[in-house]
Amino acid sequence: MAGEFDPPISAVREAVARALAEDLGVLGDLTSTALIPAEAVGAGHFVARRPGVLAGTAVAGEVFAQLDPAVSVAWAAADGDRLSAGQALGTVSGPLRSLLTGERSALNFLGHLSGIATLTRTYVDVIASVSGGERCRIRDTRKTTPGLRALEKAAVRAGGGANHRGNLSDAVLVKDNHLRHCSIADAIDRAQARWPGVVVEVECDTLDQVAEAKAAGAVLVLVDNMTPDEVAQAVGIAGGAFPIEVSGGVTLDTVTAYAAAGADLISVGALTHSAPVLDIGLDLE
Repeated sequence: MAGEFDPPISAVREAVARALAEDLGVLGDLTSTALIPAEAVGAGHFVARRPGVLAGTAVAGEVFAQLDPAVSVAWAAADGDRLSAGQALGTVSGPLRSLLTGERSALNFLGHLSGIATLTRTYVDVIASVSGGERCRIRDTRKTTPGLRALEKAAVRAGGGANHRGNLSDAVLVKDNHLRHCSIADAIDRAQARWPGVVVEVECDTLDQVAEAKAAGAVLVLVDNMTPDEVAQAVGIAGGAFPIEVSGGVTLDTVTAYAAAGADLISVGALTHSAPVLDIGLDLE
C-alpha cells in the first residue's frame, strides 16, 4: 500500500529506471560481478548518520525491486518520521551482488529526498514558534530537479510542507512577465474565461498591485520580494478577501517575520533547489 507521502508510482518507476540506466552503464556492476560469487547472499541496514526527517523509502525500495525481485526491503521507519543519528531505518536482504549494485542509487534517492524533508520540517518548526505561524503554511515552488519534481514535492509533504502547483496545467499564476502584455484585471478576466473553475493567482510586486488585484476579484495573491512590513500592509489591503502568499528570497532568518506579518502561505524555493543531502548509509552485516 502506498504511503501518505509517496509520489505517484509511475514517477517512482521512471526515476528509478533512469537512475539505474545511468549507474549500470553497458556492462553493469563490474566490481561486484568480479568479486562476489553469484550464490552469495547478505543483508544490510540503512542507517541515518545525522538527525533529520525521512523521505524516499518507496523510491529506494523500487531500486532493488527493479534490480532483482529476490531482494527484500523492510522499513523500520516511515516517510515523515524524525530520525536520530545512528538510527536504523530499514533492512535490505538477498543476493549480495544486487545489494551492492543498488546501494548507491538507493542512497542517492534517500539522502536527497530526506534532505528536502529535513529542511522543510526546519522551516515548519521555526514558524510554529511565532504568533500567527500556526496557521501559516510553508510551500514549495517549481524550482525542482528536472525529472524529479513529483518525488521532491512528496518529500516536502513528508517534511510537513504543502505543495504549490505541480506543473503549469494545475493552476494559473499571473507573473510580472505576463503583466507586461496586459493589466491585472485583463489577466484575471482572460484566465477565468479560458479556464473556468481553475485557481487564478496573481503575483504582485507592489502594494498598488495588491489593491488592483482585489478590485479585479483575485482569489489568491502572491507578494514577491516584499519586506515583512509591506506584507503586513498587503494583508491589510486584502482584508480577508483572499490569502496572501509570500515569495522571494525567504530564509530561515526571515521566515518568522513573514509568518508574524500575517502571511497565509510562504513559498521557499530553497526547499527543493538547495536542501543539503541527509547523510544515510547502508551497513552490510
